[in-house]
Amino acid sequence: MVSRADRSPFAEWLWTVDRYLVAGFIILMIGGIVLSFAASPAVAERLGIDSYHFIKRQAMFLLPALALMLAISALSPRMVRRAALLLFAVALVMMVATLFIGLEAKGARRWINLLGFSIQPSEFLKPALIVLVSFLLSEGGRRPEVPGTLFSLLLFIMAAALLVAQPDFGQTMLLALVFAALIFLNGLSWMAIVPIGTLGIGGLVAAYVMLPHVQSRVDRFLDPSSGDTFNIDRAIEAFVAGSWFGRGPGEGTIKRVLPESHTDFIFAVAAEEFGIVVCLLLLLVFTFVVLRGLSHAAQDSDPFGRLATAGLMVLFGIQACINMAVNLNLMPAKGMTLPFISYGGSSLLATAISMGFVLALTRRRPQASRSDSVVVSRLSPASLS
Repeated sequence: MVSRADRSPFAEWLWTVDRYLVAGFIILMIGGIVLSFAASPAVAERLGIDSYHFIKRQAMFLLPALALMLAISALSPRMVRRAALLLFAVALVMMVATLFIGLEAKGARRWINLLGFSIQPSEFLKPALIVLVSFLLSEGGRRPEVPGTLFSLLLFIMAAALLVAQPDFGQTMLLALVFAALIFLNGLSWMAIVPIGTLGIGGLVAAYVMLPHVQSRVDRFLDPSSGDTFNIDRAIEAFVAGSWFGRGPGEGTIKRVLPESHTDFIFAVAAEEFGIVVCLLLLLVFTFVVLRGLSHAAQDSDPFGRLATAGLMVLFGIQACINMAVNLNLMPAKGMTLPFISYGGSSLLATAISMGFVLALTRRRPQASRSDSVVVSRLSPASLS
């Protein structure tokens, strides 16, 4: 056990980081590997590749993701901002490149090949954008001459435009929700809520009218008889078949015909093999992590840390809710991964970076108390003159 008297960098990190959050993230990572064993072999067999192909790749990304998250958690808030700026610049360039040389799948260009790996740049853009927007909003509040809200809006529009160009409406909507949450937490006037809400609803209506795939998904959700609902029907069957305690590890059958069972519908596979009880426990872990992160944000006296932590946890929580809601047919399909659980190297690494930022921003740091400030003011040169 490391002593509190130890002043080494590791000891300082250990006694200042939120170990409950670290434990929650590690539990979710391990859960992702376990559920990958349950869901991915059936997908690999359908594709005619090694049954453990996806499991091996998920495990290959797991240790680097964990190391990256813990390394980032040791950064100071200033270094977090710098890392986010660098990550945003790189992701932005890669997203532009994806539009021209990216891999096309189902009419969309969201992936790019880099050193033999397929990377989804938008996954890395999200946490970087949230940190930068939080910094701009906090600076705008601290220094009235800085147009923080305007600059943050321009960054969001730039990111949203690239996502729509791919097209990726699901990620665009997710970012829009988080951006709106940050604006609200920064002190949005009640008079501005109505026009912003109207603008958001207008954007949803425009997407429904102008984007055929969005219209198709919404129509199938509202009226299942209007189109193919095979994926959702199989997901619901998985929940019914698994009941409370599941069929047992490896005993699921619906995953063999359920497309993307290792990514978008891994929650349904968990329900069939491990039961609704395990799904509720998984939901409990997500809830604990999000609420603990938001609790840290509420107690943070630094506007930047408060906004960035809240924004990153809102991103994490909303993405998890969307994935679970789609599996339960509570909202139209979005193609959203379950953080730390679904298969995908880009998703795993980007989530690790995002939660590394959270751990770095929520570390306990010495802060001057109100009484200390009074003492300092009394001993200042002005008071002694």
